[in-house]
Amino acid sequence: MCDYSLCGIPNRLAAEGEELVVHRFPTGTMGLASPSDLQSIEAVEPSAPAKGFWHRLKRFFEPPPQPREAPAVCVPPGAHLILKNIPADLQREWRVERDEGVVFVQTSANVNSHRDAIQFHNGRQVRLQDLNEGLRVEVLSLAGASVADEDLAFHSIVASRR
Repeated sequence: MCDYSLCGIPNRLAAEGEELVVHRFPTGTMGLASPSDLQSIEAVEPSAPAKGFWHRLKRFFEPPPQPREAPAVCVPPGAHLILKNIPADLQREWRVERDEGVVFVQTSANVNSHRDAIQFHNGRQVRLQDLNEGLRVEVLSLAGASVADEDLAFHSIVASRR
């Protein structure tokens, strides 16, 4: 769902059809975030300077503003995603196409370890921690697939979007 080190960060569940981006959060953990959330955080302007003595004195005693962070977007295991614009070097290393269908998986149940990963249809698993920041991800389905027909439908959706 969301790696253990994202627990202290606001989070929410992904939505089907949503575009996400791989993002490094202040904890140092790579996770998924909404590009619009990231843009709105960057667009926040600093507050206006205090105009008079009393305003400056009041601000002196106020706690410093907490930096806002975009919420981590959690994806359940078994969700179908498309990893988009995979760089050429990673395409060769992972033996995948530029846009590739993946399934979101958890590599273990161990606590205090990075366990979120994606699995390509060739069986290769890559932890979210090992993805490049800025890679785009499209959420196709949050439901896990266990039936061969669903897997075939997933492949046809990915092929149609290339």
